[in-house]
Amino acid sequence: MRILMLGWEFPPHISGGLGTACQGITEGLTGLGHEIIFILPRLKGPVPPSSHLELLSASDVPVPLEKIGHLQQLPQNLIDRALMRPLDSPLHPYLDHAQYLMHLQNDTDRSLETTGFLPLAGDYGRDLISEVLRYGAAAAILAARQSFDVIHAHDWMTIFAGVTARLFSGKPLVLHVHALEIDRSGEKVNREIFDIESFGLNQADRVIAVSHYTKERIIRFYGIPADKITVVHNAVSQEEARRTCQVKRPSGGKMVLFLGRITFQKGPDYFIEAASRVLRVMPEVKFIMAGSGDMMPRMIERVAELGIGRSFHFTGFLRGPEVEEVFALSDLYVMPSVSEPFGISPLEAMSYDVPVIISRQSGVSELINHALKVDFWNIEEIADRIIAVLRHPVLANELMEKGREELKKIRWSRAAERIAVVYREVLSR
Repeated sequence: MRILMLGWEFPPHISGGLGTACQGITEGLTGLGHEIIFILPRLKGPVPPSSHLELLSASDVPVPLEKIGHLQQLPQNLIDRALMRPLDSPLHPYLDHAQYLMHLQNDTDRSLETTGFLPLAGDYGRDLISEVLRYGAAAAILAARQSFDVIHAHDWMTIFAGVTARLFSGKPLVLHVHALEIDRSGEKVNREIFDIESFGLNQADRVIAVSHYTKERIIRFYGIPADKITVVHNAVSQEEARRTCQVKRPSGGKMVLFLGRITFQKGPDYFIEAASRVLRVMPEVKFIMAGSGDMMPRMIERVAELGIGRSFHFTGFLRGPEVEEVFALSDLYVMPSVSEPFGISPLEAMSYDVPVIISRQSGVSELINHALKVDFWNIEEIADRIIAVLRHPVLANELMEKGREELKKIRWSRAAERIAVVYREVLSR
């Protein structure tokens, strides 16, 4: 089977868990004998070789929307905004319009390697929604030059690309939902993004959700029938599983890690409040907040207000070896997410023999049993669990050992098998 896959990030240029998931999914699918064409918004410089798929860049396809036929199914109010302007701009999944303009200004003369974004290039609109439409148009033109059996699109920024490719080719569209606007923004939902998600969920032939938690939210908030949605949990790679035998944690004081975007969705404020309670009992513990996001300034202020600055360190956004190092140094990983469709970081932490505490409001909590689970809002419970793991080596060792065994069953090859079943079902209609 030949698959056209659409995504906004792929290693080594990633900004979150989706890039890791895309790599695992594609490796799993090619391991089953399938072929994949993966279209990104932009690849800076020559397209890097890949041993398991063909990577294409949409940045060299400056085709105006009015020259693309069969767009009548797209929402007209959004199409009207896709004005042609030569522009090199950052397409990034977690930006609102104001942040988009800020990055557009700051990143004009900066390279992809330093920004970590996958910018588009060519005739693109001067706002985020127009940019997504332009990516959709360019990706559809690229798709028209390819032969494939099924289209697999990841999250809201690829919906127009997926729908236009479907209109061009007549091939079925599978929309893979890794996160929803209601998860990212809570009560401050961007209505345009929500409407795009709703449009894509209705247009898709089938929907894949990363958890039952996400499936239930798609049904509840978007009105999609349950039988249209298949749950496929994320996983870890064989390489990540082998790290458990290679990483050695240094002796000394205990260190507790938060790693993720410092945004409402990830619950960084609950982590800090729990940390202040732990430090009243165990003042020697160090807390690390690794990542970046719009809540970071306020989190720094709150750490200062609580007087725990000497025990708290903000690393900023980490990549590759830096992530490996911070996991290796950690005695405990905490993910207090407010609304987490899946959450792949706990699996990565477990692959480094790090015990994990995760919120019950996360998809990954459906998949792993050997983790301590808390309600994100229960600061006292989070603090008590942190203290328990740090003070009781028997508990920590049990979580590590059983987690190691559990990871052996959580493989991308199994996820790929379930995705392939979805492909066969839509193709058999």
